[in-house]
Amino acid sequence: MLHKKSFGIVFFSLFILLSCKKDNHNNSSTIIASVKEQHNAYAEGFKITSYQTHKVITVSNPWPKAENSYNYAIIPKTNVTNSVINKDDFNAVITTPVQKIVVTSTTHIPALELLGVEQTLVGFPGIDYVSSEKTRIRIDNGKVRELGNNEGINTEILLELQPDIVVTFGVDGTNKSMGIIEKSGIPVIYNGDWVEKSPLAKAEWIKFFGALYNREKEAEVIFNQIENDYIEAKKLASKATSKPTILCGAMHKDVWYLPNGTSPEAQFLNDANTNYLWSNTNESGSLALSFETVYQKAKNAELWLSPSYYSSYEALKKSNNHYAQFDAFKNKKIYTFSNTTGKTGGVIYYELGVARPDLVLKDMIKICHPELLLNYETTFFKPLN
Repeated sequence: MLHKKSFGIVFFSLFILLSCKKDNHNNSSTIIASVKEQHNAYAEGFKITSYQTHKVITVSNPWPKAENSYNYAIIPKTNVTNSVINKDDFNAVITTPVQKIVVTSTTHIPALELLGVEQTLVGFPGIDYVSSEKTRIRIDNGKVRELGNNEGINTEILLELQPDIVVTFGVDGTNKSMGIIEKSGIPVIYNGDWVEKSPLAKAEWIKFFGALYNREKEAEVIFNQIENDYIEAKKLASKATSKPTILCGAMHKDVWYLPNGTSPEAQFLNDANTNYLWSNTNESGSLALSFETVYQKAKNAELWLSPSYYSSYEALKKSNNHYAQFDAFKNKKIYTFSNTTGKTGGVIYYELGVARPDLVLKDMIKICHPELLLNYETTFFKPLN
C-alpha cells in the first residue's frame, strides 16, 4: 500500500507528465496550423511554404532531368534572432527584404520591374542584352555593373558588390563561378522558369521573386491579371473563322529546328487558333528535320514565324536559296521578333516574352487573325524586313 506522501509524488509526477504532453500537442498544433503551402496554378518547378518565422522556396526542376531539389530558407530580418532553423538543412539562407541582387537571365529583369524593385539590381552578366528602358537608365548611370557572362562571371567584381543574393539558372548544375560565389558566403538560388512546359507556367515564376521581396500579394495580383488577359485573348482567337497554316524556325547548318507540338511555342500557336503543321508531335526538345522533310509539308504554309535570327528576306535567301521556294516567302508573310531590340541590341522577346505571355499571344492573334485586333500594335513580332 502506497504512503500518502508517495501517492502525492506519483500523482504530481503524472500531472506534470500529462501537462507536458498536452503542451507538446498544443505546440505541434500551432506549428502545423502556421504552415501554409502556396499552390501554383501552372508552374511545376517551384513551391513556397510559409512557416511562422520563415518561408521555404523549393526548386524541384532547375534544369531538365535534374536529380535533386533545392531548398532555400527565406527569413525576414526581424525574425533572424528568433529563427530556430538548421542552416545545414538548406542550400542557402536568404535574409529579406533583399536590398541588393544579381540576376543572370534577362527573363528575371521584368519580374523585378513589375514588382517595383528594379533599383535593387546591382550586377548582370552581359548588360548589352538588357533591353528595358528603365533598367538601361540604371546601367548608363553606373548603378548596374557588368559581370562578364553567366558561365564565367567576373567573381572579383561580384564579390566587391556583395549582393544579398545571386539568382542564376542552370543547364546541368556545373557552373564553377556559382561554386566560388557560394563559398564566399553569398547565397545562390536557382530559377527554373525556362524549364516550364507552358507560357503561363513560366510567367508564374514572378511569385518566386515575390517571396524574395516579401511581396507575395503583389506578385499574385500581377500574375492573376496576366493570366486573365491571356485567357481573354485565347477566347477572342476562338472566334476566328479560319486557321492559317504555320511554319516555324529555319536551318542551322543542315538541320531545320522547329518547336515540338507540346512546347510552349506550340501552345501559343494552338491558343491563337492556328494550324501549326507539327502540332501533333510530342518529342522532348526541338524537332530536328531535313530541309526536304520541311519543304514537303510546309511549302504552301500561309505564314512563317520566327525564321531563326534572320533579319530580312535578303539575308534569308542569301543563307539558302531554297527558302525562296516557300509560299510564305513569295507572299512576304514571314514575321520575326529578332528585329525588335533595345538600344544596345538585346532582343526584347527574350527579356519580356516570358513574363508577358499575354502580349505574345496577342501578337500572334494580330498576325494570324488581323480582323480580331484591328487597332492593335504588336509588341514583339514584326514583318521580316
